[in-house]
Amino acid sequence: MSAGKVYLVGAGPGDPELITLKGRRVLQEAQCVLFDHLAPEALLALAPPEAERLYVGKKKSEHAFTQEEICGMLIERARRGLAVVRLKGGDPFIFGRGGEEAEALAEAGIPFEIVPGVTAPLGIAAYTGVPLTHRDHTSVVTFVTGHAVEAIDWAKAGAAETLVIFMGLTHFEQIAAELTARGRAPETPAMAVRWGTRPDQETLAGTLATLPGLIRRQGMKPPATIIVGEVVRLREKLNWYEHLPLFGRKIVVTRARGQAETLGASLHALGAEVLELPTIEIGPAADYGPLDRAIAELASYDWLIFTSANGVRFFLERLDRSAADLRALRARICAIGPATRAAVESLHLKVDLMGKEYVAEGLLAAFAGHDLAGKRILLPRAAVARDLVPAELAHRGARVDVVEAYRTVVPAEAAAEAARIFGAAHKPDWITFTSSSTVQNFVSLAGAGALAGTRVASIGPVTSATARKLGVAIAAEAAVYTMEGLVEAILRAS
Repeated sequence: MSAGKVYLVGAGPGDPELITLKGRRVLQEAQCVLFDHLAPEALLALAPPEAERLYVGKKKSEHAFTQEEICGMLIERARRGLAVVRLKGGDPFIFGRGGEEAEALAEAGIPFEIVPGVTAPLGIAAYTGVPLTHRDHTSVVTFVTGHAVEAIDWAKAGAAETLVIFMGLTHFEQIAAELTARGRAPETPAMAVRWGTRPDQETLAGTLATLPGLIRRQGMKPPATIIVGEVVRLREKLNWYEHLPLFGRKIVVTRARGQAETLGASLHALGAEVLELPTIEIGPAADYGPLDRAIAELASYDWLIFTSANGVRFFLERLDRSAADLRALRARICAIGPATRAAVESLHLKVDLMGKEYVAEGLLAAFAGHDLAGKRILLPRAAVARDLVPAELAHRGARVDVVEAYRTVVPAEAAAEAARIFGAAHKPDWITFTSSSTVQNFVSLAGAGALAGTRVASIGPVTSATARKLGVAIAAEAAVYTMEGLVEAILRAS
């Protein structure tokens, strides 16, 4: 990505996963991002933390900046030598005013690139099961803007077999009247889609005669796109997205930021709107002295036990800072569950022991057939954790060194974020808790009462027990104590 250059990037119709690979790469390298109202918020996180982020969006009668001011900002920042991304909903050249911005850049002598995006009608077509073209129904598609009804030749536009109307929701009653007055049959299928491709996608389907009344009665608000034509009938057969098992559900993920992606992606793939509310933040140990001394004596340990992937990560970071490396490790390795095992195996190490149940009790059961008398065991873990494992292993004759590898704290912004999410008119449908710490921290931030009307899903019995002690009822508990098991529990209970 070149400095002193502007990239007009199409963000796609709403689902952040629909951005192009090039658009994603350019965002990851940007020094400045100017984004509009329809650009998915999640995409802003792709830009480097130090990048300037500036909202320049436009809603009806509410413009953060004029178009001239936006063009001026793009030119000024590029002249300062910055790599600038202008992030636009949909595609820059389909009713996105990208042409005007590109002209201004060209006239100012500013280098630029256009990175196309999935325009709203294409996303809506895919996510509502309404193909814009179909051999049996249409071979002509017309895109038209509906915010200035009198400026359009509706006799010409209405002759298209499939008509796509941008920004026409508030004027659709007038538009429908214009179309029928010029020969389009009142019973022509028509639909309006708001927030297409997002989990809160809202669809109203009817005809040219009935859709205006449906929009009025349902109180549908912009932004929405309208599709008119026989292809709308195919929605009944091809509408896959709104039939996903978690479509329309709002689900809160409370894992640490940067570790919520796997669970969030699984829920999103099932149609859910995922709200991240990190109630824990993973940070370094207060004192690495004990862990560093244990690493210096690594060859003396018989067993190395990891009870989390975080333990593996922070152990390895301290090992890398030491004079030793993995060649000093002669201990057998025990992992509490599959995620921890995967973290160990990513180091090209084998796991010798793992419990059938992915909790402390399962780990101890796995050791049942092993003679631990006089064995040295190293357990690098969180600063605050259950003492069941080291106490029981010591009872069996082992010498256990428990060392702090990391600690969890409550993120500074968590209280405000909890108030925003749970203070909204429409509360989340579900909240997920993946450890006792996530429950304890949430309750300390918002109180158990904040969960009234929201169902709670727990990763396993230990987390569930903590929740119940705090007055939180559990609606779903994973049978297998993994992220996949947690998703399955939600599906069973939904």
